[in-house]
Amino acid sequence: MRSVISCLVLGSQALHVLAYSGSGGKAEKTANARDAKAPSYHANAGVLQYVNPKIGTYGISPDDNGGMIPSVSVPFGMTRWTPQTRENYISQVPYHDADAFVHGFQATHQPAIWMGELGQVVLTPGWSREVKPLFEQRGLAFRKEDEASTPYVYEVLLDADTEGEHDWDLTEQAAGGGPVPGGAGSAPDNVRDGANGRIRKRDSTEGNYTHNIQAAMSASAHTSYLRFDFEGTRNYRTRDSVQPYVSIQVTRQNWTGQVQIDPERNEISGSNPQRQDYRLGPDRANSFRSYFVSRFSEPFTSYGTSLGANVLDGTTNASGELLGAYVKFHPGTRRVEVRTAVSFVSIEQARKNLDIESPDDTSFEDMVENAKSAWLEKLGRVTIEGVNSTDEEHDPRTIWYTALFHALQYPNDFSEPTGGEANSARTFYSGYTDSVHESNDSYYQSWSIWDTYRAEHSLITFFAPERVNGMMRSLLQIFDWTGRLPMWANMVETNIMVATNADAVLANAISRGFRSFDIQKAWTAVRKDAYEPPENDTELLYYDREPDTSYEARAGLTSYMDHGWVDNDRWSESASRTLDYAFNDAACAVVARAAGKEDEAAALEKRAKNYATIWNAETQFMRARNENGTWANETWGWTEGDKWVYTFDVLHDVDGLAELITGGRHGMKAKLDEHFDWGHNMHSNEPSHHVPYLYSLIGYPSSAAERIRDLAWDNYNATSAGLSGNEDLGQMSAWYVFSALGFYPVNPAGDEYVIGTPFFEKVTLRLPAGATPGGEVGVNNQSERTLVIEAPGATAKPYVRALSVDGKSVDTPTLRHADIVNAHLIKFEMSETPTGWGEDGEL
Repeated sequence: MRSVISCLVLGSQALHVLAYSGSGGKAEKTANARDAKAPSYHANAGVLQYVNPKIGTYGISPDDNGGMIPSVSVPFGMTRWTPQTRENYISQVPYHDADAFVHGFQATHQPAIWMGELGQVVLTPGWSREVKPLFEQRGLAFRKEDEASTPYVYEVLLDADTEGEHDWDLTEQAAGGGPVPGGAGSAPDNVRDGANGRIRKRDSTEGNYTHNIQAAMSASAHTSYLRFDFEGTRNYRTRDSVQPYVSIQVTRQNWTGQVQIDPERNEISGSNPQRQDYRLGPDRANSFRSYFVSRFSEPFTSYGTSLGANVLDGTTNASGELLGAYVKFHPGTRRVEVRTAVSFVSIEQARKNLDIESPDDTSFEDMVENAKSAWLEKLGRVTIEGVNSTDEEHDPRTIWYTALFHALQYPNDFSEPTGGEANSARTFYSGYTDSVHESNDSYYQSWSIWDTYRAEHSLITFFAPERVNGMMRSLLQIFDWTGRLPMWANMVETNIMVATNADAVLANAISRGFRSFDIQKAWTAVRKDAYEPPENDTELLYYDREPDTSYEARAGLTSYMDHGWVDNDRWSESASRTLDYAFNDAACAVVARAAGKEDEAAALEKRAKNYATIWNAETQFMRARNENGTWANETWGWTEGDKWVYTFDVLHDVDGLAELITGGRHGMKAKLDEHFDWGHNMHSNEPSHHVPYLYSLIGYPSSAAERIRDLAWDNYNATSAGLSGNEDLGQMSAWYVFSALGFYPVNPAGDEYVIGTPFFEKVTLRLPAGATPGGEVGVNNQSERTLVIEAPGATAKPYVRALSVDGKSVDTPTLRHADIVNAHLIKFEMSETPTGWGEDGEL
């Protein structure tokens, strides 16, 4: 995804110096294990014991931080709940594993580190004489060994006696709104310290707190459940003047919110209009607000509101900036529970979400079990056997299951229930129309498509096929509203990144048999991408985060249609655009053929050869060109990459690319060797993800196996520093999920997967019923299918000697989607040394 910090090549030893592994991952290692009387929420966790949500929560700079948080929600949930250790903004998420204070528990809708927040709300417990409403005042110290994170519950022990102010430098205000206020502009280069930021963290301190707050948090799609236990080592009477309380931060500086306290209902409700990407794209979403209702288990003994540091005792209503509210409880109160629902529709809808998902008779344990069941329904479908014997910081099961956990969080379902039945209508706010809609369908947002088209959407067709058609319908709904498919949508279009890769997302679904959406409308939408330039195409540069622009779509399409490339002297990132538009054309051809437009498909397939227009035969690299055909500076025209990685950016026609290179596939193999051996590959960013698999397609699958295993070791581990780059809504993790299974979708617009090297000796996948008939459960009496992928000895043998599907030998290093989802057994024979299998490749 687009950062505004310059990209740097990562050292090959980046992950050999490791960050603190932290708690999480193994449920039995929870903070509560030290106290036999403490509740345990981890019975029957199954494979969730291998999930560590803290993977990707640590890095020195925003670009080498996975940008993840130890969130609690359900698959594709609208709202994720996270401990807040810092205020988030564009380039910073609300949690970092290096931090030492928890400042609250936040409902977040920030989809990625380089995107903005949407209407957050933060709840913080306290146990002191004075209410502390400000971020820097309310932080409570904690120790890493007292923190546990799982997909279904987060637990932490907090020091209730924490004094002083902490972490003001981690606030949005201190950062001046961050490097890109409103999403617009550019950030300065950032120098990376250490080996890609992977340094050992501070040791924890010893000893017990005098007074502590044991916090536990679980959540559903729209609601959270917080449990605060107030505990002390002295008699409670010594603290009679000290009351437990919970404060809520509704808004930050420069954003005017509303809050209301209702003592009769034991509720606080309010709204926050903050949308940090407000400068990006054409859609203003002027009436956007995020609404919340918090309902408490205990009666209030007193309450009030706050504006900044000013606490207004006894008030029940307030509006303004830096707005907050608080409620206090009887001094002897030992436990307070609070359920909070979030809505983008209204306070009334938030209250409905609460009553539907967490009615008053719901216990905290119920919420935990519901979240656990939701994740087990997905991750519990996979059983892994035969893994490398390694230390806990490199356990491949933890890396793999956490990767799937990450990938199944996106895109987010922004629709909200109108009733408790599964078939009840849904309601949702659309920022495009700036109004509320009702539908029988889900509505998906958080579309980081430049990142996710590569492998994330293919992954969803395997593990959540029941959602794919609805996602495609959401894309087409956005097209109905705006006349364009989204590029990077965060409530509305942001115009971040380049190209119209939604074309590929639609083609991906179609080529895998998903057809329960309007194929003719899909063709209309992608055809517009292919043939209609954006507004003011010849007047704007469409540079990174250019503010207040119309829908960017294919900027520079005017010149691309005229002479086959995007002019470097007229548009930014011209070379990357040219290559991506050629791939987009190939994707549009898939949609055209599905719509019965054979002539149009043929024309687009011909135009998909335009990648060759920027091939410089003299230098043997892709290179940007000016309007008059001259070559531009070789360092110009790239999107988060350089001439090396983009020379291999021909996903749809690898044989055509090999023909351009002197020496054909042998010459391409030598160029790939140089790319990797001389440190040009940067797996931390998405343009590199398919590159090692090109070896297989040109007849060198043993070389692919070597590179893939090296990349997996160097870029992934089971610690908080376990992602070498931004997660980017599941794409970093999707690469690992597929690679560990032994195949990867190099051309995601088609239905082909390229063979690499399986990491495990045996994987059993219980595929959902919709995986085979295109997402439609109950079609042709289809039911769940069990697929076994066997690779005996794979832990020590990286090379493929032979491959078969249900006993039928496969001699080329590719499998079709239908081959996989209809198979019962995919069997690899592995070797310790390189083999000749698949050497003919695809050429």
